[in-house]
Amino acid sequence: MRAAELFEQERSNAEIARMLEVSAESVRRWKRVWEKGGTHALRRRPAAGRPSKLDDAQVEQVRTALEQGAQAHGFEADLWTLERVGLVVERVMGCLCRGHRCGGC
Repeated sequence: MRAAELFEQERSNAEIARMLEVSAESVRRWKRVWEKGGTHALRRRPAAGRPSKLDDAQVEQVRTALEQGAQAHGFEADLWTLERVGLVVERVMGCLCRGHRCGGC
């Protein structure tokens, strides 16, 4: 919504990107949406795709674990990859959620 206010003030995309600490590409994408549908078109939409198998409390448990850093979970480098996140989710939730191995969390 802040981006829409800045578009209305005719600020440059580069300036908006700096102010909002986002990429210039994000600002360009938002601006195209804003130009076609106005501020209303920029409102958040529900996430698409399959619903989460985790409830809010479980998501918070995973978030807390991830905030500890990758090294806290035995990885050599403090770098998160999709595979590492998946392993931590499995450890925290006590299940195998990836692929066809999941029996449902």
